[in-house]
Amino acid sequence: MLENLHRIVNQVNIASNLREALSIVVSEVRQAIHADVCSVYLTDRTSGYNVLEASDGLHREAIGNVSIPLDKGLIGRVCREASPLNLQDAPAHPDYFLTAETGEQSFHGFLGVPIIQNRSVLGVLVVRRRSYDRFSDEEVTLLFTLAAQLAGTIVNARANGELLLSQEERESGGLLLSGRSSSGGVALGTVVVVFPEADLAGVPDRSTEHPELEEDSFRVAVQAVKEDLQTSERRMAGTLPKEDRALFNALILMLESESLIQNTIQRIHQGNWAAGALRETIEEHARIFDQMEDIYLRERASDVRDLGRRVLTYLNRDTSPIIDYPAQTILLGEEISVVQLAQVPPDCLAGVVTVTGSNTSHVAILARALGVPLVMGVAGLPVGRLERRPAVVDGYRGRVYLSPPASVWAEYSRLAAQELQLSQELDNLRDLPSQTRDQTAISLNLNTGLVAEMTALGKDIADGVGLYRTELPFMVRNRFPSEEEQRENYRSALEIFHPRQVTLRTLDIGGDKPLPYLHLQAEENPFLGWRGIRIALDRPDILSTQLRAMLRATIGLNNLRIMFPMVSGVREVKEAIAQLHAAQRSLREQGIEVALPPAGVMIEVPSAVYQCREIASLVDFLSIGTNDLTQYLLAVDRNNPNVSNLYDHLHPAVLRALLQVMDGAAHCNREVGVCGELAGNPLATPLLIGMGVRHLSMSSSSLLPVKWVVRTFTTAACKDLLQTALGCEDAAGVRHLMQQEFTRKGLSGLLRPGK
Repeated sequence: MLENLHRIVNQVNIASNLREALSIVVSEVRQAIHADVCSVYLTDRTSGYNVLEASDGLHREAIGNVSIPLDKGLIGRVCREASPLNLQDAPAHPDYFLTAETGEQSFHGFLGVPIIQNRSVLGVLVVRRRSYDRFSDEEVTLLFTLAAQLAGTIVNARANGELLLSQEERESGGLLLSGRSSSGGVALGTVVVVFPEADLAGVPDRSTEHPELEEDSFRVAVQAVKEDLQTSERRMAGTLPKEDRALFNALILMLESESLIQNTIQRIHQGNWAAGALRETIEEHARIFDQMEDIYLRERASDVRDLGRRVLTYLNRDTSPIIDYPAQTILLGEEISVVQLAQVPPDCLAGVVTVTGSNTSHVAILARALGVPLVMGVAGLPVGRLERRPAVVDGYRGRVYLSPPASVWAEYSRLAAQELQLSQELDNLRDLPSQTRDQTAISLNLNTGLVAEMTALGKDIADGVGLYRTELPFMVRNRFPSEEEQRENYRSALEIFHPRQVTLRTLDIGGDKPLPYLHLQAEENPFLGWRGIRIALDRPDILSTQLRAMLRATIGLNNLRIMFPMVSGVREVKEAIAQLHAAQRSLREQGIEVALPPAGVMIEVPSAVYQCREIASLVDFLSIGTNDLTQYLLAVDRNNPNVSNLYDHLHPAVLRALLQVMDGAAHCNREVGVCGELAGNPLATPLLIGMGVRHLSMSSSSLLPVKWVVRTFTTAACKDLLQTALGCEDAAGVRHLMQQEFTRKGLSGLLRPGK
């Protein structure tokens, strides 16, 4: 049996596609265990059926045409219970469901084994015999092992679109794909597929005898891409304010970084032609970003590669195709860049769908600024076959419907109309105060890392910036930015919001997100490594320069707050505050008089939760970073798809940790803010208010929904809800509690599907 197993697994591994793999399994298993039938049913939860996808022993015409409801038959039972079923006489079982068209009437012995991946049943592997026999333990073990092998094959088939396309051929109800919501909303329109204009990875090394000419060509190409970015920025002038269009300036900054330009030129003069030198430099830069744990910074790798492809296009003298954009364009591609999105006339862009990318990518930032629904991470997207198809993008549930039936189109048309009405209702809140029904003021602030993220809405109604990340200017250079360069960057943010407060977080790098010019040793566990305040305190020269720049930036404005990240205990806080005082003294010694701004720390490490009272006594404010704190408390890597479903801010343990921080800060009469995804989740708003939180920091798209919730509740009602939530067993219980309360309060418009 072991020999049979090895042989079958090897054949499955070299199969060219899913259908071939399934055909191998049903044929080989039938022979190996002397069964009369071997079949594979694939579970399609969208349609609600287990579909007979392959069989050796049943009628051939039944394959692909027989579908059993998920709640019917022995197949349905194996699928529902996710456990094997071994029967001597299947037709005698009360759950037996006859499918006469398969020709199964004469079979009695039955063994069904679930095909499982990450707790999800993908299908059922079945063997049958005419005789009244149970299958042996050895035979059950064989099927278990092969089912595990098939699970990986099925997942791969979904990833490359093969399985979805085979289902589409059978069904007339369109194709449903799932991804990750990156910008909310609903869009109905026509697909336009975009793709990279040049294959940078495929460029070979090639020697050159004229490096000066290659350098000239490279510089001309860089200048051409710069002009394209400037043109895109001007094209968005009628849609986005100047500050939001600064996103294109950030890309230009990356394009013109000394490390990218000089390293490429150096490689050219070492003998490689311009295209090969460009490829090496771009990959060198992109790998640095790829290795970073921070999603926001890791996503910059795609920006670097896109810029490299655009430079290569000009080096090759290719011309970009002219695209005719429909009135309601759904932009779709493996990966979409900011420039490709900006090329669509703003009044034509309805939605965006990508295979790769994250919520912190520049295209996601721009989509949210434009108010365009965006679904990313859509596995199994058969990009090459979707041009000009009608499509629906559900930016709330992360779903994409391709060639949807009339009923789906009508339902989403109705939902889009509701969206418009909700948007108008929320817009009426712009000028109203953010306060509870019993007049308790709740400050709503922005999380941001680029001036481009500060949308017009954010600047108009936010009470300030609760978290400004300072990492990007460090990441796009081949050297540390000077004190003056940093001062100019911080001054820009402070001026935009003056006189409202702006909280600048000191440099949060290290571990698996190194600077390209700062040598860091590789670490086995970068999540628990040299990062945040640890690296800043070990390199006081870096921290001192940054603190001096911040203090100089606020002269004459006085709306700065400084925040230190990832503190784990009292000693680190004392050392950080001492560095701030030292920076002030050094400026005064130069004759630059500056006042000390309020200083605080982020509570995102469990040890800091337990020392929050001592820490609060040393600083002016605390800010709870719920993203990392949730990750550490629940021991869940939120970027790991195998366990990401366990990552939930509404977990009662997270709520109890926040409550402990509030109690410790209250003992010292210190302000506490909350940032991260929890702060922008309307369902969490009453719970945070109930804890005593009066300062929330979030993305601009969350400001009005959260304000609506704030103005609906009293603080007493929030406290009652908090007590009930703390008694829930899990996050699902907390979510159900809050959804019921929102419905009762007339806030059901905020209860989007999947939220």
